[in-house]
Amino acid sequence: MQDVALEALGWDEQWAATAADGAGDPVRVVRHDGVAVLVAGVGGERHVPVHASNPALAVGDWLLVDGDTVVEVLERRSLLRRRDPAGGDQLVAANVDVVGVVCGLDRPLKAGRIERFAVQTWDAGATPLVVLGKRDLVDDVREAEATAFAAAPGADVAVVSALSGDGVAELRSLLEGRTVVFVGESGAGKSTLVNALAGEEVAATGAVRAGDRKGRHTTTARQLHVLPGPVWLIDSPGLREVGLWAGVDAVDDAFDDIAAISTGCRFRDCSHDTEPGCAVRAAAETGVLEAARLASWRALRKEAAAAELRADPVARRRAGKRFGKMVKEVKEIKRR
Repeated sequence: MQDVALEALGWDEQWAATAADGAGDPVRVVRHDGVAVLVAGVGGERHVPVHASNPALAVGDWLLVDGDTVVEVLERRSLLRRRDPAGGDQLVAANVDVVGVVCGLDRPLKAGRIERFAVQTWDAGATPLVVLGKRDLVDDVREAEATAFAAAPGADVAVVSALSGDGVAELRSLLEGRTVVFVGESGAGKSTLVNALAGEEVAATGAVRAGDRKGRHTTTARQLHVLPGPVWLIDSPGLREVGLWAGVDAVDDAFDDIAAISTGCRFRDCSHDTEPGCAVRAAAETGVLEAARLASWRALRKEAAAAELRADPVARRRAGKRFGKMVKEVKEIKRR
């Protein structure tokens, strides 16, 4: 089989230095098929079996292989993962620079969903980018842009129409030379956006229901596409449920605006709830900090705390009924 140029897959001097002391041929995981991964690089494009003895692999991983044997998974620069509603965790994508949170403007824009993805993205070691798609279906995007900027401070916001092409070139320039994964609920337009960026149909698309603007999963497996630019884009199945992986500390890091205000609190361990002298609560009451932003911080912190307990059986048993109460509260938060 003919080799695939490593540079065409995102290989650089830093990866070469990481692999210098290892043994085997470098390849990148471009699709995960469950019992095997499709890799590309030295030796061309081929399937490598996944064995129980292998570490968990994700699309975007760089491997050193000897024939059909995985010798080493090169140390990841970033790893996006999520809580699996059925238990455990799922690896979404590895070595991504940008996580594009795709939101269709044909449905209500949920700040909480953007905030949850932004927390996960920062914790993964990547940078969030909010993509407001289906621009052709709305007249005014200013309110949606303001919501996106407020939900993900420090992140870029791109407004595009994959059908008309508006904003696609600008989005491609933001992604050039980087590995990106698109996430978002089914029917948000991720696959259509991938095709627009590629200039050809590389991802399956499907219609959305008229009633709630939701769609079926048209992407069935995560796959890395090499797009013009170059852009290395990982298409991901739609996520109807976003189980927060990040811990409480990661939530605090993502809400650094609240952390900055909290330096004025009377108590260093202030929970910004009922303590006297709370600068954060005062900021929310006077409008310096949006009350919705504080509410989101509280909700995500509660969800992260419940996730940490769920992952620690000993701590979960110690929490007793408190854990059950937290789970019920989190479910109620997600329904809002």
